[in-house]
Amino acid sequence: ELQNPGAILPGVVGAIFLVLAFMALSALPVNAAGVALLVLGVGFLLAEIKVQSHGVLGVGGAIALAVGGLILFDDSAVRVAVPVVIACTAMTVAFFAVLAWLALRARRTARVNGPEGMLGRRASVLQALSPRGLVRLDGETWNAEATGHIPVGAEVEVTGVEGLTLRVRPVAKEG
Repeated sequence: ELQNPGAILPGVVGAIFLVLAFMALSALPVNAAGVALLVLGVGFLLAEIKVQSHGVLGVGGAIALAVGGLILFDDSAVRVAVPVVIACTAMTVAFFAVLAWLALRARRTARVNGPEGMLGRRASVLQALSPRGLVRLDGETWNAEATGHIPVGAEVEVTGVEGLTLRVRPVAKEG
């Protein structure tokens, strides 16, 4: 990660293995290594929110939380229950999977701003369109162009946008 910043995976794996190496070499007491992995896991999960890592930080954080929870205590009388660690890890993974699914769904939805978001919207005519005039759409006044004459006060539908001019057509009367 230091040689190729932004790759993310080497940094995640390296940080987890570095803490485990300190534990194996007895440089840290086992419970301190567990706490360090828990803190590292939470840090990775928080970084996943801000950094585009395609889930690498989220998975690394979940793994660090699981391993940290399993090695948190070195005493056989005091241990973290394995089902608790599995449940917490599963809930964390499920939470980030739902977030990823929502993000992908949001990317696939139609745009609701810009010219594409204006198509099909209704506006009212402020200055008669014959064929050019003014319309009001969402409290804004727009230049508009229609194929025929449309009187003041009529309701029109946006069919296209060219620069700052809306292409409109009259709305058919219902009833």
